[in-house]
Amino acid sequence: MKPETLLEFPCDFPLKIMGATAPDFAQTIVAIVLKHAPDFDVAAIEMRPSKAGNYLSLTCTVRAVSQAQLDALYRELTSHPMVKVVL
Repeated sequence: MKPETLLEFPCDFPLKIMGATAPDFAQTIVAIVLKHAPDFDVAAIEMRPSKAGNYLSLTCTVRAVSQAQLDALYRELTSHPMVKVVL
């Protein structure tokens, strides 16, 4: 039988979320992440602006407990209009 995922849960899983620089971008992303991972440590977010300052990259490392949790989080992030890319 083929496993659904190569990940072993629970695990720490980093997500890189990129979007246009906006005053409420980070707060919006944090709200989405906390919805799916309530134990997410907001203080651990890494923020990096692009060279020209037009875009902002957030790295959020969540404690993933299942593939379904990661899939739901990824779907909500990628469907948000402020988000350009999720890696």
